[in-house]
Amino acid sequence: MFSLDWIYYAISWILLTWHSAWDAIGVPVGAVIGTNWAWILAIVFLVVTVRVILFPVFVKQIKSQRAMQALQPKVKELQEKHKGDRETLQKEMMELYRKEKANPLMGCLPMFLQIPVFLGLFHTLRRLSPDNQGKTLYGWTVDQFNSASNATLFTAPISGKFGSTADELSRLGASTGTVKVVAGILVIIMIATTYLTSRQMILKTGWAEDPQQRMVQRLMLYGIPLSLLISGAIFPIGVIIYWVTNNLFTLGQQQWVLRKFPPPPTAKSTSAAKSTSGKGPVQPAKAGGLFARKAAQPPAKAPAVAPKVAGPKPGAKPVNPKKGGSKPAKRQG
Repeated sequence: MFSLDWIYYAISWILLTWHSAWDAIGVPVGAVIGTNWAWILAIVFLVVTVRVILFPVFVKQIKSQRAMQALQPKVKELQEKHKGDRETLQKEMMELYRKEKANPLMGCLPMFLQIPVFLGLFHTLRRLSPDNQGKTLYGWTVDQFNSASNATLFTAPISGKFGSTADELSRLGASTGTVKVVAGILVIIMIATTYLTSRQMILKTGWAEDPQQRMVQRLMLYGIPLSLLISGAIFPIGVIIYWVTNNLFTLGQQQWVLRKFPPPPTAKSTSAAKSTSGKGPVQPAKAGGLFARKAAQPPAKAPAVAPKVAGPKPGAKPVNPKKGGSKPAKRQG
């Protein structure tokens, strides 16, 4: 059976190294405002360490996404050519991706590579209990294990969960209500930041034309945040801190990359066209109002045109102007 011990040793080593670094700097080991900041910062900088290591993969992800966007016109041609023939369409698109060296699954690679880190941290924090006998497992000392077991965030243990039983929390010396409040708030933040990271990328790059890639985008935007609503109850508070920190790091990193390497104009124009489709022609913005620079000028009126007097019809009798009309003025002699 495949062992994950190497992951547990690696995660433990990074956590202990950062905790020792913050302790050496002078960050209090004891609780301040009900929080052991040295351990919280160790989890935060575990994220920083992993993201720095995965930065080259993130760059490849961006390049792959740009390549996929550049292929959108060809993908659309294939969709029109093989409409109704899904099997042939998939074969042609896979051949196109192979020829152009584009991978539609590259967009999920950084997330997949972080799964072992997540599992390692989940396992490490789950075993933090004062009555655990294997305290020196994965390179921990007894003092380090006891310190981490008692670490809290606003008096809620970092190994506690929203779904922890009263018996589990009593062994950690924690209040059930406090753990549920802290964990519940963190789960909501985790769901919101997970949604925002996906939404940020899709708004900047636009929806993909490829159905497979579009399905991946929808899964990232809606599926994963909804799944966290259920799975968040079994995540230790320390794991949720890791997830939220990772999301905030991703938001900042994506913003920097999207500004430095903007998506191709074709992607933006396609996205803009889709956003206005089905809504009729775009109406020009009204000038004037509270925030307008200059009031709108009323349209200039066309100059008045004198009415045309119709001439007599052919064969009609001339009309005597003296009858029924005013008398002409007499000429002065």
